[in-house]
Amino acid sequence: MTGRGGPDPYDDAYGESSGPGDGDGRDGPGRGSDPGLPSHPAGPPRIPPPRSAAEDSGHWPGALDGGIPAPRPPTAAETPAGRAPEPAPKPAANPEPEPAPRREPGDPTLGPDPDQEPTPDPGQEPALSRDPAPDPAPEPPASAPLPAPAPQVAPPAAPRVAPLAAPPVAPLAAPTPSAAHPLSHDLLRSLLGAWALTACSPEETAAVEAHLNHCPSCAEEALRLRDAVGLLHTEHSLDLDPMLRSRVLAGCLGRRPARIPMPGWAGAYDAEAARLDALLRDMGEAEWRAPVRLKWFDGRRLTGRDTTVAGVIGHLMVVDGIIAASLGLPDPLGADAPRSPQVRTEAYWHHEPGASYGAGPPGAVRELWREQGHALVRTVSFAGRGVAELDVPYGDFALPIRDAFLDRALECWVHAGDIAEAIDYPYEPPASAHLRAMIDLCARLLPGTLAERRRAGLAAPPRRLVEAGTPGRTLHLQVEGTGGGDWYIALDSPAAVASPEEAVATIALDQEAFYLLASGHVPPQEAAAGLSGDTEAIRDVLFAAASLSRL
Repeated sequence: MTGRGGPDPYDDAYGESSGPGDGDGRDGPGRGSDPGLPSHPAGPPRIPPPRSAAEDSGHWPGALDGGIPAPRPPTAAETPAGRAPEPAPKPAANPEPEPAPRREPGDPTLGPDPDQEPTPDPGQEPALSRDPAPDPAPEPPASAPLPAPAPQVAPPAAPRVAPLAAPPVAPLAAPTPSAAHPLSHDLLRSLLGAWALTACSPEETAAVEAHLNHCPSCAEEALRLRDAVGLLHTEHSLDLDPMLRSRVLAGCLGRRPARIPMPGWAGAYDAEAARLDALLRDMGEAEWRAPVRLKWFDGRRLTGRDTTVAGVIGHLMVVDGIIAASLGLPDPLGADAPRSPQVRTEAYWHHEPGASYGAGPPGAVRELWREQGHALVRTVSFAGRGVAELDVPYGDFALPIRDAFLDRALECWVHAGDIAEAIDYPYEPPASAHLRAMIDLCARLLPGTLAERRRAGLAAPPRRLVEAGTPGRTLHLQVEGTGGGDWYIALDSPAAVASPEEAVATIALDQEAFYLLASGHVPPQEAAAGLSGDTEAIRDVLFAAASLSRL
């Protein structure tokens, strides 16, 4: 019996088993108490005698579950072209010759009869195999020693003798994939240019970067190449060119004019609303609820109001509703809504719970605002020329609809800058033609705003009154930049005519400073870059320009 508690497979192979008292306390059959038999030597198991064809197929009685298939000669399909099949390999580690099978009279085969027990030869000591085995096999029984080796007998020419069956060998280990052959230094150095241009495959990139960690000369060369690539590719913003939409539309309309063209004075609002919509398009929920500080100049000092990105878009929507109501379109606040922009905004924030703090579905107000803007542009396009002179009431004042559209374009630019600052995103100024039209609107509004401040006691009285339509004291406003230019502001009366010959002061600022001044984002006395002439006139005009801002 074996240590596994079942019949010994080795005993089954030889047709015998050890009875009680025949073992010596170890696994496998023992020598018993016979003093004339030598003890089993320690070490690898003895080589069994040659096996029959049934044993070679793996179905012999003592095989383990599944069996170990015996090696076989390669077939013609498995042999490479031009090479003859090689005989089965012999164990190279066995120094002893293989035992020759005993030839029986009348038997043309070389193998012994599997039903006949081999004759033991007590004078021959079996040879030990040096080949490692996966599991030590049980020792053979004492009564079945291995036959003595005999000289190799050459097989007769006829009949043809079957090849000898090779002894069982240990199963070969499963082949393991070999590691990738490392690339040479020269080859890796030749890949540095492609690596700097990010044109290498993932495997080549990994090999080059691993090499750069250990080769100082290649690392230095890689840095030089990467810097050179940076000079070839100048940095550009990932955003589209703000003028791309205008150029595409101009090109399309140049080839095929629109059947119903949009008025030129509505182009600035259409472009600025589209730019702001592009800024809002990819915003997430957290960005829609980002805090925004709205700023303006109330006539005496800077003031502000805290809201969110969603609250800013809601403010733009309800103020655009003033123009919508003037054109006969639905007002988002209803037919009886107030006309003052600030009152309308406060009413919207109060009527919509949490509207100023971004409650509700993020970005839902954007769709309402943009749909209303598209309706405004379509309506004035279909209305024709007569709509340009329609007045839009803003509470205390009114503007022609063409100026109201420019005012809304300026408001989109200002509040888009507020949103971009809140979410830390760059935002470019408007196109040159649109920016110039906005500055021109502010310059035309300054004489009337200055007169209102005088009536409120916030500006100095006029120095010299003149008849309406005649030249009077003038201030030269110079705005530098792509959308800038020169404007002349009548100082003493809105009815007077501004004239360069009557200029008593000059204010010079760039377009960024004009944006900050007209939007009420900086104190008026800090906005101008260059001043000359009458300081009182300069102060009055700067404060009047800041007073153009509102919520």
